[in-house]
Amino acid sequence: MLINQDLCVQCEACLPYCPVGAIGSQDGLISIDADKCVECNACLRAKVCPVEALTPPQLIWPRVLRNTFSDPYGKHESTQHMGRGTEEVKTNDVTGLVKPGEAGFALEVGRPGISGSFRDIEKLTMALASLPYVSFAPKSPITSFIVDRSTGRLRPDILNERVLSAIIEFIVPQQRIPEVVATLKNAAASLDTVFSVAVFCAVGPHGELPDRSDLAALGLEVSAAGKTNLGLGRPLAGRENK
Repeated sequence: MLINQDLCVQCEACLPYCPVGAIGSQDGLISIDADKCVECNACLRAKVCPVEALTPPQLIWPRVLRNTFSDPYGKHESTQHMGRGTEEVKTNDVTGLVKPGEAGFALEVGRPGISGSFRDIEKLTMALASLPYVSFAPKSPITSFIVDRSTGRLRPDILNERVLSAIIEFIVPQQRIPEVVATLKNAAASLDTVFSVAVFCAVGPHGELPDRSDLAALGLEVSAAGKTNLGLGRPLAGRENK
């Protein structure tokens, strides 16, 4: 985002609306820190500028990724999805992405309200790639930027870009959850941001699911949020003719 200084009246009305604190005032002049700005357009959508001095720039690669991941109206060219990830397991009835005996993970880097760089994201994808059983979700925007699945490295031209948040999605065997959590804890120490962890599991044939206490025992603060598939999707994954 840019500020047209010919129009700006330095009223500071826009300052509270930047989620990453990129808008600042110094010596009576309002400016935007281009390194911090994630091009989310939140300040523009707030419509608080009395003179319409906030001006969205024409974004080119790789900076355009800031908008694609940070603006809820941005669309990824690789997946045509809007936002920072995919539908994950919300459509698991039909996609069968996570099967019984598996665990799907979604790591949201930069949430809540911190932002993060692709360099931070790469540290996590590289740590995960060191685990041979990790399968990165094929339709995830982040997966499309991994140039070497064996190392987890991202394309180098995007590493300095920042986004409000981005989601790393992957699947592992359910019994590997403790090892994955330990790997994530080790990697977290090297990050200059935060990330949240979501774990999804398909209900087994006899209704079995991992116990919340098992996750809590790994040092996670468990919040059992419901993204529950009720078996109403059609065609059901693996049962296309029923």
